[in-house]
Amino acid sequence: MPGKSKGLPRHALVLRQYSELETYARAFADGYLRSLVLIGPPGVGKSFTIRNVLGNQVCWIAGNASPFGIYLKAYQHANEPIVLDDIDDLYRHPQGVRLLKALCQTDPIRTLGWHTQARDLDKLGIPHEFQTASPVAMIANDWQTLGPNVAAIEDRVHLLVFQPTPLEIHLQCAKWFWDQDVFDFVANHLSLLEEHSLRLYVRAWELKAASMDWHSAVLAQCLEGGARIVAQLKADRSFQSEEDRVRAFVKGGHGCRATYFNHVRRLPCPTEVPKLELQTKFPPQVRPKSMDMIEFLRDRFGDLGKG
Repeated sequence: MPGKSKGLPRHALVLRQYSELETYARAFADGYLRSLVLIGPPGVGKSFTIRNVLGNQVCWIAGNASPFGIYLKAYQHANEPIVLDDIDDLYRHPQGVRLLKALCQTDPIRTLGWHTQARDLDKLGIPHEFQTASPVAMIANDWQTLGPNVAAIEDRVHLLVFQPTPLEIHLQCAKWFWDQDVFDFVANHLSLLEEHSLRLYVRAWELKAASMDWHSAVLAQCLEGGARIVAQLKADRSFQSEEDRVRAFVKGGHGCRATYFNHVRRLPCPTEVPKLELQTKFPPQVRPKSMDMIEFLRDRFGDLGKG
């Protein structure tokens, strides 16, 4: 697993486990942390984890919100916790970085100002300057120290870099995913995944539900070229022996017998993954048509009792 992203300051803290991330989220929710920035690759559940801990007690601003739109929201939700999700473009914008810098002031009371678009502010009845005590959490896929204003933000926040291992992501997925075949297949190929994603499980399940080649979709995220072909052949249960796979490899024009075994030798050793039985049996808001509601609830939650 790679270390810290290049260019991050020394005080950036790398987190490897979801429990660590949840601890920081709870500290933010409880008011102990005024400002934090959470950085991590897409698809590892950064936003989901934060939202799951904070619930509905925050103003959540997601997507590509404009700096002006965030100013309006910050006024409307003054003194409430604010989460800015997906700020990858925002902190690169001159107005955006100045606004974030003001929001992350270390003083308990921060002063925010917007001295352009005066006519728009007046129409909305929003002042050109106001004070707020809102704690602020920001989430991004990437982060670079682009200049002194970004460096000032870094100096004012708890800077967290979330880099869970493929095994940690897999164990987290077990808490909510529903397809045992997909889950087990990914488990058998975790050692091939340098950058894992929770979304991989859902994409594979969608292909499986459509009777499409979901195995190749998983392997495509792991390998390329001849190595991917070899991994696909080894995952294909229709072959009776390794010799059958070699013949298919050669017949497909991917190389000779020696090339096949060279790829086999270069495949990473399997990661030791505990065997887990998924507790969730169906996708969200989906139940078999043949099962009535009582049977569905009993299947999901066990005996319903007699009361």
